[in-house]
Amino acid sequence: MRCRFEDQREARSRGIPAALTPSKTEYQHPEIETLDRDGIVAIQRRKLKALGERLAASREWVEHFARADLRPSQLGDPEAFSCVPTLEKRDLRERYPFPFLTTPIDNVQRFVATSGTTGLPVLFGFSYRDVRDLMGPQMSRILRCAGVRPGERVYQGYGYGLWVGGVVMDWGLQAFGATNFGVGPGRAELVAEWLRDHRYTVCTMSPLWLMTLVNTAKAKGIDPKRDWSLRVGLFGGQSISAAFKHELESEMPEGFLAHNIYGATESGGPNLGISCPYSHGPDLMHLINDDSVLSEIIDPQTLEPVQPGEIGEIVITTLDKEASPVVRWRTRDLVRLADDPYGCPCGRRGLPLVGRIIGRSDDMLKIRGVLVFPSQVEDVIASHPLTVREAWQIEVARGDRVLDEATVAVERRAGTPVSRDDLARELQGMFRARLGIRFDVEVHDEGALPRYEAKAVRVITK
Repeated sequence: MRCRFEDQREARSRGIPAALTPSKTEYQHPEIETLDRDGIVAIQRRKLKALGERLAASREWVEHFARADLRPSQLGDPEAFSCVPTLEKRDLRERYPFPFLTTPIDNVQRFVATSGTTGLPVLFGFSYRDVRDLMGPQMSRILRCAGVRPGERVYQGYGYGLWVGGVVMDWGLQAFGATNFGVGPGRAELVAEWLRDHRYTVCTMSPLWLMTLVNTAKAKGIDPKRDWSLRVGLFGGQSISAAFKHELESEMPEGFLAHNIYGATESGGPNLGISCPYSHGPDLMHLINDDSVLSEIIDPQTLEPVQPGEIGEIVITTLDKEASPVVRWRTRDLVRLADDPYGCPCGRRGLPLVGRIIGRSDDMLKIRGVLVFPSQVEDVIASHPLTVREAWQIEVARGDRVLDEATVAVERRAGTPVSRDDLARELQGMFRARLGIRFDVEVHDEGALPRYEAKAVRVITK
C-alpha cells in the first residue's frame, strides 16, 4: 500500500525533499500502519479486554488491581482503564525477582534485566511465543520504518548480556531478513576497519559510540565519509540533541540518516519509537507499535493526558506480551507530543508522533527555582563549535535534585586556540541566555571525561 496524497504539490508544500515522495513509503504491516487513529484505538480496546481476562488468573495482578477496587477483567472498559494504578519501580521490586511473570518459568526462553543504577536489577522474561510471534514483527516494523531493507549488512553495536537492547535487535534483524554482524560495543579499532572492509550499510548502537568510532577511524587514517558505506543508523541508549545528530550525519557518507530509536526493558526492548525519513527532519518519532504496546503521554503530576505540543511522561501497557506484561508502567521518560501527532506525510495516521526524549521526570533538576533537564544543557554544549559533544556531565553536591547551584563539566576540543577560562565564560553566558540560570562551568582538555558505550550517565552526585 502507498501513502495517499492529493498530488505531489501537497508533498512539496510540507517541505518534503524531492527524493522522499509519498509513493516511496513502504510499510511492514500496511493493514495496521495505514489505519487512522480510530482504527488503532479499536485494536487497543480489543486487546485490553483479552489482556484483562488473562491477568485475572494471576494473584499478583488481582492484588494490584484491587488497590483501586478494580478487577483485571475490567481492563477493557475505557473508563476503568484510566483508573488502573500505575506501575512504579517499587511495585516491581516488591515482587523481586520475577515480577508479574504470568507464565510458568519453564515457558520462558530468555530473561533480561533492568539497567537501573540503584537497587537490585529486576528480571523480565520473554516466552517462546514472545520471541517467535511478537518481538520479530515489532522490530521488523521498526527497521522498515527507518528505511532498512532486507538483505542489508548491519553492524549491531548494542550490548549483550542481560541488557535487552542487543538480543532483541538480533531477533528483529533475523525476522526481517538482514545480515547481522553482532559485534556489540567495544573493539573500536577493529570495528573502524570492519566498517570499511565489510561494507556495512546499517548500524545500530549508542550515538556516543559511533562518535568514538569516527574518531578512532580518523586516527587510523580511515575517512568515514569516503571509506565507510553506512546509509542508515538507529541510535538509542540515550537521547541526543539535534545538533549532535547533525554532526554525526556530517561525518558519514552523503545521504546518511541518523534515526532516533526508543524503547525500554519493560516494553520488551527498543520497540517503542522510531523516526521515519519524513519525521527525521523535524526530530520526531512514531510510536510505531502502538497497536501492541499502548502508550499514554500524561502529565507526571496530574496523570492526565497532555495535549498536542505539551510535554508529558510516557506510560506503557504491553498488550500482547505473554511473559512479564506491564500495565500502565511509568517509564519516567519525558517527551513532547507533536503539534500534529497524526499528520506525518508517511501515512501512518494512527501511530502518534512524539519528540525525542527530553529527559526523565526523576532526572529533573530544580536550580534556584528553575526546572532544568539534562537535554537542555546538552543543546547548549552542542551548539558551541569548540566543545566535545559526546563528553559532558552535570555535577551536583547532593542527590535531592533541588539545588542552589550546579557545575557543568565539558571538554575543549584539542587544538582549540581559546583558553579554558574564556570558553567557560562563553558557556556561562550561553546557559544564562538560554536557560535563565547561572552554572559554574569546568573546562577540561579533550579525553578527560568518561565515555560510554551504552547509556550515558549525565548527572553526577559529588
